[in-house]
Amino acid sequence: MIDFSLFRPKARQLVGLDISSSSVKMVELSEGEKGAYRIERYAIESLPRDAVVDGNIASLDGVSEAIVRALRRMGGGIKQAAVALPASAVITKKMILPGGLRDQEMELQVESEASQYIPFALDEVNLDFQVVGPSPGNPDEVEVLIAASRKEKVEDRVAVVESAGLKAVVMDVESFAAEAAFELVARQLPGDGANKIVAVIDVGANVMNVSVLRNGQQLYAREQAFGGSQLTQEISRQYGMSMEDAEVAKRAGGLPEDYERDLMRPFMDSLALEVSRALQFFFTSTQYNQVDHIVLAGGCAVMPGLSDVVGGRTQVATIVANPFAGMALSSRVRPKNLLADAPSLMVACGLALRRFDS
Repeated sequence: MIDFSLFRPKARQLVGLDISSSSVKMVELSEGEKGAYRIERYAIESLPRDAVVDGNIASLDGVSEAIVRALRRMGGGIKQAAVALPASAVITKKMILPGGLRDQEMELQVESEASQYIPFALDEVNLDFQVVGPSPGNPDEVEVLIAASRKEKVEDRVAVVESAGLKAVVMDVESFAAEAAFELVARQLPGDGANKIVAVIDVGANVMNVSVLRNGQQLYAREQAFGGSQLTQEISRQYGMSMEDAEVAKRAGGLPEDYERDLMRPFMDSLALEVSRALQFFFTSTQYNQVDHIVLAGGCAVMPGLSDVVGGRTQVATIVANPFAGMALSSRVRPKNLLADAPSLMVACGLALRRFDS
């Protein structure tokens, strides 16, 4: 049944590889002094337009070539990768099973129960499970998380990684990886964010992923069609540039001085409005009526002043995610560059942490 694992034991030397809609991102972590993490190296390489569409790999060659470029930038010696599927490609469910089952018994139970939740034949999916812990309602039972994805979604990710010369040894889910990295970010919140409701807003090129957490447990998740490519399109239109040139200019700077007033500020206002809407959806669909902190992640989070704009609109304390804050850096990592790139490396960082799974 379980022929490709979403929950794997530790792999000795492992790079976290995040394949998003606009770029591939790699992070390698090692264990530093006193059990702390150290960032060894990382790389970000842009993808050709439409190489990844709605989380699906549309151009195997385009993605593979970007991974090869990222590997070159990393400096070689990397053989194994932890990769993730977008949450939209994975069905996850929690189920309650009797405690004390042997692995094989549990596997059989999961398989028979899973067929109720999964709208595909079981031979068309990759299925895995992990025991979360004792059942909240009954100590004699255990809570089990199951994750299932269509085989072709997994196989596409594996094929593109292998064609770049790597072996995919862990297949995760992007939202799980981001939550693993969030545990590092939570240390920057007052009281480590304990018992607080935190909205993690990851704004990528095309999609805004909203995940609301309390003590590391997800209370709510939502995707909204909003992202940085909208600003890139505006730059392209306003200044008569190609989309590729507009994207480079957006990141590197050097746009005309009216850019900030006419394009960047209105985009940031729109983003803050989207965040505010996302919080309203959270309040109306759950029992909660407040959020204590907002953490901004994704490529858009580095826009100067964005946390102030979002905090002003929502009236919620807002910070920009940096999962590497307080980590030791190898000599290959430039602190200034890492600070700018950190918010977009949440998923890759969470995947890199799989190296240390017990």
